[in-house]
This record gives sequence, structure tokens and C-alpha cells, in this order.
Amino acid sequence: MSKAKKAAKSAAIIMFFTLASKFLGFLREVLIAKKFGSGWETDTYFIAMTATTMIMTMVGTAINTTVIPLFSEIEVKHGKERKIDYMNNILNVVFFIAIIIMILGWIFSPAIIKVVARGFEGKQFDLAVKLNRIGIPIVLFMGMTYIFKGFLESSESFTAPAAMSLPFNLIYIGFLLALASKYGIVGLMVSSVVAALSQVLIQIPSAKRLGYKYRFKIDLKDRYLRKALALTIPVLIGSAINELNVIVDKSLASGLTKGSISALTYASRINSIVLGVFVMAIATVIFPMLSKASNEENMESLKEIMSYGINIVLIVTIPATIGLIVLAEPFVRIFFQRGAFDSTATLMTSQAVIFYSIGMVGMALKIMLNRVFYSLQDTRTPMINGAIAVGINIGLNLILVRFMAHRGLALATSISAIFTTLLLINSLRKKLGNIDIKNYLSCFIKSIIASIIMGVIVYAIYSGLSPILGVKKILDLIAFLLSVGIGSVIYFGLCYLFKIEEINFIIDRLKLKLKLK
Repeated sequence: MSKAKKAAKSAAIIMFFTLASKFLGFLREVLIAKKFGSGWETDTYFIAMTATTMIMTMVGTAINTTVIPLFSEIEVKHGKERKIDYMNNILNVVFFIAIIIMILGWIFSPAIIKVVARGFEGKQFDLAVKLNRIGIPIVLFMGMTYIFKGFLESSESFTAPAAMSLPFNLIYIGFLLALASKYGIVGLMVSSVVAALSQVLIQIPSAKRLGYKYRFKIDLKDRYLRKALALTIPVLIGSAINELNVIVDKSLASGLTKGSISALTYASRINSIVLGVFVMAIATVIFPMLSKASNEENMESLKEIMSYGINIVLIVTIPATIGLIVLAEPFVRIFFQRGAFDSTATLMTSQAVIFYSIGMVGMALKIMLNRVFYSLQDTRTPMINGAIAVGINIGLNLILVRFMAHRGLALATSISAIFTTLLLINSLRKKLGNIDIKNYLSCFIKSIIASIIMGVIVYAIYSGLSPILGVKKILDLIAFLLSVGIGSVIYFGLCYLFKIEEINFIIDRLKLKLKLK
């Protein structure tokens, strides 16, 4: 199997499992909204989860970014046994770091909640501290998850890492359907801990099939451990800066109208569906390819791989942006508005969706561009860019929140993402020289035109069908899905007519397969 076909197959596997997990995750969010609504309890839960996971999210992101090229380097230079030996070393080191974080997290939980949610008082503050402490084991499970994920992906084994969100979401869904009424929001946090554990367990069989065997080893003098530390520190600082951004957003939102935190959280997760299903799948597969080209000092190959990845990201995220802006309100209403999630929550969430969507292209490109820098073993530039992003975001937050409330917080995030992505492109141009900006602009402009035409038609179809079919949920859903389906066909048809290279390649391959059959 050729490298291109293997990469395409791996991306397809990741997209399939990610799409399935996103669907289950979306169902999870719908059930949370139904059971608990968009009020003070869900605000408290989301804040507690942020306080619980923010540190290990930073550490885990940094680990996952650096271990993949290091695992590959060790296997090439020293063989599989040395790779497994290093795996055990870093796994044990992360285990003890996680234990220390857990102990400190338990002790300083009240102080952490005061920082993360300055508007919480009395009963809500006490509940946030309680939930935060219940969720502390998530820290350990997240650390182990990222290590196993890096080990598997470095061996080009993508199935288990891609599938690990399935049991994660199924555990949530099972609790929400069967036990939520009895155990409430505290039970939801317990289910979060069990779900986090499942992500570790599902990866272990695949690791064993690759020859992994656990043994206790801690060697702090291991040169690859030191190299990982050197590469990880800038990524860790960058992740910490991003988490600071989340803290500021939620801290400001905690002083707004009840339900503002939940509206921002639901909206962010809706937008992350596109980023998680498509963009991360592409970035995950392309990252090792970029690293290999960089290690071989083949910059032309690296630019070619990067160009393909960026254009695919543009082709996917631009129509998604237009679609979410046009259909934000019916999307939230159809899939979320039930039970305790009322029309006010729908309005607040859909407003946040629109303003987050404005920055979706910037957010997606940032994911891809960061991978390019990491493949060049440059973790400093993304760190600096992240610091600039947070500075811009906080400044805009303080201005826009006064006039736009939670909508201003979402818009600030989008503006920051767009501006700092442009800075990343400029930094990359200086680092690599010519990166064919004209090609990217051509793809961008063609996708924008096709997306706007699609958006107008989709809006017209939905607006026309909705009054005819009536207000019943199932009929509203049919009108929504029909509009999206027709819009998708129109968009890809226009992209083909506009001769966007990547779309033409896919459609021509499909035509060839149909002829062969």
C-alpha cells in the first residue's frame, strides 16, 4: 500500500471513529442539557471539570506533541525494545507527577475554584470544590492516556486512540439515561472519572499487540527523557497560556447572567465537532509525515504535505463556518431544546455559536500550522504565538464583555484566533521561504464564494420548508437535515466547477472507481 493511500486510510479510520464519538459526545451534551438544563448546577460542573483537568490537559498536550517524534527516533536508532523501555520510563515518571498534582489539587481546591470562578459564592462554591475533588483521579488517567496514545500513533496504529472516546461517551450516556435522576450532578462527576479510566483501558490491548510489556523503571538521566523535557517545556508553557485564556473567559462569564458559562461551553463544543472530526484527523496523520520530511531535510516535500493539509482544512472549515452561522438557532433548538434546556438557553447558546464560528478557520489553521512547527522541532514559535493570542483575547474580553456579555467573550476568542494565525503564517514564511501563498489564497477565495452561495441556498430552503412542515421536532429535523444535505452537494459541486485541486482529485477518483465497477 502506497504512503498516500495508507495516510488516506488512516485519516478515514480516525474520521470514522471521531465522527462516531462526536455523535455520542453530542448526544451526551444533549442529555446533560435535558437533565440539568443551562443553570447554576451545570455552570458549577463545567467549572469544576475545568479546574480538575486544566493542568493535565496542558501536560498531556505537551507530552503527546513531543513523544511521537521521539518514539519514532528511538525505534529507528535503537530498536523496539529500547522504545518500550523508554515508554515505561516516561509512563512511570508521568504517573508520579500526576500523583503530586492530585495531592496539591485536593489541598488547594478552594483556592483554585476562587480563581477559576470568581463569581461563585455559598452553596455553588461549596459544590464546585466538592466536584473538583471528586474529579481529581481524572488527572492520572489523562496522563496515562496521552502516553499510550503517543506510543500507538508513533507506530502508525491509529484505531485504538481514535476509538477511545467511544467508551468514554457511552459511560456518560449510560449514567445520564439510567442514574442521573438518582445521583444528580455529583454522580455526573463520578461518571466522568470512570469515563476517563476507560480511555486508558481501551488502548492497552493494542499496545500489547505491538510488543509492549510493563515493568517498573525510572531513569531520570535518560537522554531522551531530557530531550522530551526540553521540547515539552515551551509546549507546556503554551498550553498553560491557552488554559489561562479559558480561565479568564469562564471567570468573566461567571459574573454574567445565569447560564452564560453553559452557553459558552455548549457552543464551543458544537464548533469543536468540525475541528475534532476533520481537522484533528488530518493533523494526526500528517504530523508523522511532516516530521519524517523534516528529519530527512526534504523541505520541498514538507511544503507539499503542508499545502495539501492547509487546503483540505480550508475546504472543510469555511463551509462549516457559513453553515453554523446560518443555521445556529435551529441547530441548537432541534438538538438541545428539551427538558430543562429552554428557549432562553437556546438563544444564548446559538448566539455564542455564531461568534465562535467566525474564528473557526483561524482555529483550524492554527492546529495545522502548529504541527508544522513541531515537526521542525520548533516549539518556541507556537508558544510565543499562544502568548500573543491570550494577550489579545483578554484585552478584547474586557472590552467586548461590557457591551456584548457572553457573545463578546466568544467574539474575542475568534478575533484572537484569526489574528494570531496570520502571525503564524508570516513566521512560517520567514522560516521556510516561499510557501505558495497564492495557492492558499486561491483555495480560500474559491471556498468562500462556494460557501456563501451554499449558505444563501440553505437558508432559503430551511426558511421555506420550516413553515410548511410545521413545528414538530421530527419535521423540523427533516427540514434541517434536508437543507444541510442539499447545501453539501451544492458546495462540493461548486468546488468542482471552480477547479479546486483537492476536490477535483477526490471526485475524479470516485468516478474512476464507479467506472471500474
